[in-house]
Amino acid sequence: MDIKEIQSLIRFVAKSGASEVKLEMEDIKITIKTGSSDSGPETTFVQQIPMAQAPMAQGPVQAAAPAPESTSGSTQETKGEEDSKYITIKSPIIGTFYRKPSPDKDAFVEVGTNIGQGDVLCVIEAMKLFNDIESEVSGKIVKILVEDSSPVEFDQPLFLVDPS
Repeated sequence: MDIKEIQSLIRFVAKSGASEVKLEMEDIKITIKTGSSDSGPETTFVQQIPMAQAPMAQGPVQAAAPAPESTSGSTQETKGEEDSKYITIKSPIIGTFYRKPSPDKDAFVEVGTNIGQGDVLCVIEAMKLFNDIESEVSGKIVKILVEDSSPVEFDQPLFLVDPS
């Protein structure tokens, strides 16, 4: 998590009205307290947790057979070239991704759906608030990159859109 993501998280928490948020990931702990007191507007504590080394496996270790480089390399390059012509719509917040407005309704968009600027693509729940995520581009949904009801991080890719 870089400093811009932390600053964005602080702004989001301050706007949300929550008094305290604790976030723990594999390598970092963040506590954000918004001040309703006279001490100041907000306090942030960031603690870096040292990564523990995984224990070494006991017994003989066999080397994996190397994959042919030309095949995998060209496949990755082709996929990268294909993806580069698409626009990636990313999550503006941390939360839970939902493709539907409610469980009994249809999804906002499917692969192949034509979208316009301002169309609602999904909902992200953050701290009991449901936030409509609107498209900033027009085009056609090529790929949905996140499963319904799964957690998403800030700036995580959600959709690929073909602008043509």
